[in-house]
Amino acid sequence: MVDYHAANQSYQYGPSSGGNGAGGGGSMGDYMAQEDDWDRDLLLDPAWEKQQRKTFTAWCNSHLRKAGTQIENIDEDFRDGLKLMLLLEVISGERLPKPERGKMRVHKINNVNKALDFIASKGVKLVSIGAEEIVDGNAKMTLGMIWTIILRFAIQDISVEETSAKEGLLLWCQRKTAPYKNVNVQNFHISWKDGLAFNALIHRHRPELIEYDKLRKDDPVTNLNNAFEVAEKYLDIPKMLDAEDIVNTARPDEKAIMTYVSSFYHAFSGAQKAETAANRICKVLAVNQENEHLMEDYERLASDLLEWIRRTIPWLEDRVPQKTMQEMQQKLEDFRDYRRVHKPPKVQEKCQLEINFNTLQTKLRLSNRPAFMPSEGRMVSDINNGWQHLEQAEKGYEEWLLNEIRRLERLDHLAEKFRQKASIHEAWTDGKEAMLKHRDYETATLSDIKALIRKHEAFESDLAAHQDRVEQIAAIAQELNELDYYDSHNVNTRCQKICDQWDALGSLTHSRREALEKTEKQLETIDQLHLEYAKRAAPFNNWMESAMEDLQDMFIVHTIEEIEGLISAHDQFKSTLPDADREREAILAIHKEAQRIAESNHIKLSGSNPYTTVTPQIINSKWEKVQQLVPKRDHALLEEQSKQQSNEHLRRQFASQANVVGPWIQTKMEEIGRISIEMNGTLEDQLNHLKRYERSIVDYKPNLDLLEQQHQLIQEALIFDNKHTNYTMEHIRVGWEQLLTTIARTINEVENQILTRDAKGISQEQMQEFRASFNHFDKDHGGALGPEEFKACLISLGYDVENDRQKQTGSMDSDDFRALLISTGYSLGDAEFNRIMSVVDPNHSGLVTFQAFIDFMSRETTDTDTADQVIASFKVLAGDKNFITAEELRRELPPDQAEYCIARMAPYQGPDAVPGALDYKSFSTALYGESDL
Repeated sequence: MVDYHAANQSYQYGPSSGGNGAGGGGSMGDYMAQEDDWDRDLLLDPAWEKQQRKTFTAWCNSHLRKAGTQIENIDEDFRDGLKLMLLLEVISGERLPKPERGKMRVHKINNVNKALDFIASKGVKLVSIGAEEIVDGNAKMTLGMIWTIILRFAIQDISVEETSAKEGLLLWCQRKTAPYKNVNVQNFHISWKDGLAFNALIHRHRPELIEYDKLRKDDPVTNLNNAFEVAEKYLDIPKMLDAEDIVNTARPDEKAIMTYVSSFYHAFSGAQKAETAANRICKVLAVNQENEHLMEDYERLASDLLEWIRRTIPWLEDRVPQKTMQEMQQKLEDFRDYRRVHKPPKVQEKCQLEINFNTLQTKLRLSNRPAFMPSEGRMVSDINNGWQHLEQAEKGYEEWLLNEIRRLERLDHLAEKFRQKASIHEAWTDGKEAMLKHRDYETATLSDIKALIRKHEAFESDLAAHQDRVEQIAAIAQELNELDYYDSHNVNTRCQKICDQWDALGSLTHSRREALEKTEKQLETIDQLHLEYAKRAAPFNNWMESAMEDLQDMFIVHTIEEIEGLISAHDQFKSTLPDADREREAILAIHKEAQRIAESNHIKLSGSNPYTTVTPQIINSKWEKVQQLVPKRDHALLEEQSKQQSNEHLRRQFASQANVVGPWIQTKMEEIGRISIEMNGTLEDQLNHLKRYERSIVDYKPNLDLLEQQHQLIQEALIFDNKHTNYTMEHIRVGWEQLLTTIARTINEVENQILTRDAKGISQEQMQEFRASFNHFDKDHGGALGPEEFKACLISLGYDVENDRQKQTGSMDSDDFRALLISTGYSLGDAEFNRIMSVVDPNHSGLVTFQAFIDFMSRETTDTDTADQVIASFKVLAGDKNFITAEELRRELPPDQAEYCIARMAPYQGPDAVPGALDYKSFSTALYGESDL
């Protein structure tokens, strides 16, 4: 038997402890001294023993159920010491030595001794309670031991107005039941027999559970059963006594009543803690829910914008050429609609998305939450990359459209030129094969043969003159093939037919010449005059045909210099007309001379000139045609000259406006950069100044619209270059979009600074000091500091990076202070500075923005909620358990936030887990980014 008689213990609890407590026993020792022993003769009143068994058993089970077990018989179930040790671990929250699992008596005694040693270690002096009595199932000793445990762990810590234990619990009961009629609590036995005191305690804290006015003092059984059932159902207080046991006993057992009432005290005293914990959780969850809504909005907007970019880029990258100019003009019009109608709203959405992202990150920093990381592929950088890809595709698409229009314009010109030359050639070759195949020389006279030979020589001369046209036709067909002309098949077919026919004419010409030369020896008579006529008429006729071709030839120019060159060439051509007219008159004179000689010599000519088909009538007809085409050509060239002069006016008009708008945009960009660095006055003054500046920029939009109208006129006139300005409409648009985005970002930065200042309590003077220091070390005025600049800035503000605390540096300015540090060999702690840099530059970009600098300076002095505080709050709601149930969450939290927690909490996996247990610790750390939610 182990004896616990240590003289220096704080309290003496036991069945024979009738004296005062030792040392610091205080009121509990006095209480024990004033109480009657339950039985000095080691006997218990049977009715009291029954009440104690019931109450103590229920009290033990209310704690053992947290460990998933219970007892049935208080005498027997504690004999092996296992459940006794488990009970002490549950109610104390501490670990006892590992129990012995053997079933021998010595193992049981050792386990009970470990439990008794633990009780003694808590300042309790056990008298006459030994392990052997507990192992032997001694009812008196077992009940005394349990009462000792109840006093130490359930009653001793009760304190009301400097009274503790029994007096404190009694005072608490008196104050809580004072307003209720028929209730007068003076003790822990008779005052509770009618059951009204129990009901009054419940109604005082939970009035919705008890209809107190309907209770009758003369019906104690009903009153007691009502209180016990409500406590068990709604307050999680197990039923420890039967109403009949109390009513049928003259004086109920005081220890049983105290034990029962202490359960009410602990249940209600924790209500305020639970409410405070619930309020803290609600606050944290509300912030988290709001941030999640903002994150969802960002994800949705980012997805929509990226989807629009994804759908638009393939359209802009579509380089399938069209066959006709009209189809390409329609594509160009569609592209203009995209520029005017579809893209501007997306520019605004992109800007607003960046602003929303920055605002969300600021709110997360202010609420001590981790930075928001959008889902993969939806970062702001991803959107910027997609937008850059879009603009690159847009620029390439516009260049492709203009090049395609030029190509089709060139193709139409070449195709028309091919058709004209082919038609002229086909008209010339018409009947030539039949002529060459004609065997008229077989029956001709000598003079006829001579005529045929001369005629054939003239034909060969004409054939040689047409060789150049055939080569031109083939060259044009080849160029149309290289430029991928849509009707290349028909062009090639026609060209091939012309070439084949040309080869056939060459072969036939050679064959006919051989035949004529074979009979030439027999034919010597020749009409020299007709031959001369034919030789001169053929080239002249060919010249007139070429001149008609040139006068009817289509032309395409893009500058005033080109049209002036054509006019100059045309004037030079007109200057040759007098010589050509003299040649025509000479040729006609030869014909007239032949007729005169024939008439004078009475020679009868056999019809037309046998050497040529070019008659004087043909020459005169073509000459008249040339004379008619010259003024038409003059008119066409003058019209084109007027058009090019109009185009030049459009170029100069656009250049005049662009050379004003472009520098204005550049100047405004520089002014915004200067304003963002200087930032004088309060943040509100700065914000109002920036918004007025933004309105002045928006008011300048009509000048941009005017430039867009002038640019549209230039495109409609198919003007592709402008030497009078270096600004294109694309440059102006990009500059304008950058200007609007920059002023919006600057305004958002000031708004976030106001938000940070108000949330963190930073004064205007502090903010100005932060700004002045930041600007001083921002030597390149880029709006960000490098690591060394940032370190110097912190030191200039009096921040000791070595010790992570602020210190006074006197009135020395930042330059002098830094110089002093360097001259004295002062070095900053690399480890601490690296920690600070990881906070202000989480992306490791090597730069610290002003907003990150402000967030850091404000966060160093601000107290915020932590994950440990939230865990502690959940533990209060869970009744000190390591887990919490859905029922407890719904009882303690508002419905929407309770369901929010239930949906996100993982099942609890600890050794003390029960069905439906939820892990509130991992959930709390996830709220602060320490694990995945």
